[in-house]
Amino acid sequence: MLKQFLAAITFIVALLICSPAHAQKATPDTVVTGIYITSIHDINFKDKEYNVNLWLWLKYKNKKFDFLHNLEVPQAKSYTTSFSTIDTTGGKVYLLMKLQCVMKDSWAIDNFPFDKQKLRFSIENSQFDSHSLVFKVDTLGEHFDPRFTLRGWRVDSLDVKTGVKKYETGFGDESLAKPHTEYSNFRVRMQIDRDAMGLFWKMFLGMYVAFLISYMCFYIHTDSIDSRFGLSVGALFAVIGNKYIIDSTLPESTTFTLVDSLHGVTLMFILTVIICTAYSLRLVKQEKIAQAKKFDFLCAQALLLVYVLINAWLIYGANHVPVLAATA
Repeated sequence: MLKQFLAAITFIVALLICSPAHAQKATPDTVVTGIYITSIHDINFKDKEYNVNLWLWLKYKNKKFDFLHNLEVPQAKSYTTSFSTIDTTGGKVYLLMKLQCVMKDSWAIDNFPFDKQKLRFSIENSQFDSHSLVFKVDTLGEHFDPRFTLRGWRVDSLDVKTGVKKYETGFGDESLAKPHTEYSNFRVRMQIDRDAMGLFWKMFLGMYVAFLISYMCFYIHTDSIDSRFGLSVGALFAVIGNKYIIDSTLPESTTFTLVDSLHGVTLMFILTVIICTAYSLRLVKQEKIAQAKKFDFLCAQALLLVYVLINAWLIYGANHVPVLAATA
C-alpha cells in the first residue's frame, strides 16, 4: 500500500515538473563573432552606396547554423565571399571568411563637404531566430586597419555590439499567433569625418572667383556702365553653373544644405552688386559723380565684410555640428 502511495506521489510530481507552467525555455546557443575591416572605398554619394572589404569570423557549437550558406547581410546591395575556411576540431565550429560587400546607406549631406557619416554593417542568420542563437562580440584586438580603411576620411569611432532585430511579420508561418519574429544580429557602426578643406576649395573656388569678379565692378569707373553690368551678370551665371555641377554629384535632398546656403548667399550678394550698380548709374545720370564714387566705395567695403562674415559663420557652423546618435 505504501509503495502504491509513493508511486502515485512520484507520478504527480513528474506531471507538475513537465507541465508548461514549469517547463524551462531552451537556452539559445551563443555565436562568438568578430570583424576586421581592411578597406572602405568607392563611396558613391549619388547612388548612396559604398564598398567594404572585411574579415568575419564566427565560433559556435551547433553545426546546423551553417553561416556559410545562412549568412544574411540586411543592408548589403550584394556581397561575395572571396575566401572561407572551417575548422570543426574539439566539437566546435570556427568559420573564417572574407567578404566583399556593396553596402546601401543614407548620407547626411546637410554640411557637405564638412560632413560626418555613419557607416553601418550588420549580419543575421536567415534560418535561426533569436530563440535559437544569440551573438556575442569577440573584443580581442582591433576591428579595422587605420592605414587603408578609407582615404580622405578620418575614423572617429567604431562601435561593435549585438542586438535583436524585430520583424513585424511571420514570413508566412500561419502557426504564429501574432505576425512577429525576432532575429539576433551583430552590428558594426563606424563614424567617419571627412578631411574636407582641400575638397572644399576645389568645389567652391569658382564660386568665390565669380563673386570677386562681380565685386570688382565697384572699382571700375562709373562711366563704364556696360562693363560693370556685364561682369555682374556673367558672375551670376557662373555661380549657377557651379551649383549645378556640385548638385550633380550629390543625392537629392529636401533640406537646405551648406552647398545651397553658400551659393544662395553668393547669388544674393551678386544681385546686390547689380542693384548698387544701377543706383550708381542713376547718380551718374543726375551728374552726381562724386556722390556715385563715394557710394561705390562704401558699398564695396560693406558688402565684402558682410559676405566674408556670413561665409565664415556658415562654414564654421557646418564644421562643428555634432553627429546625432543613430541606431545601427
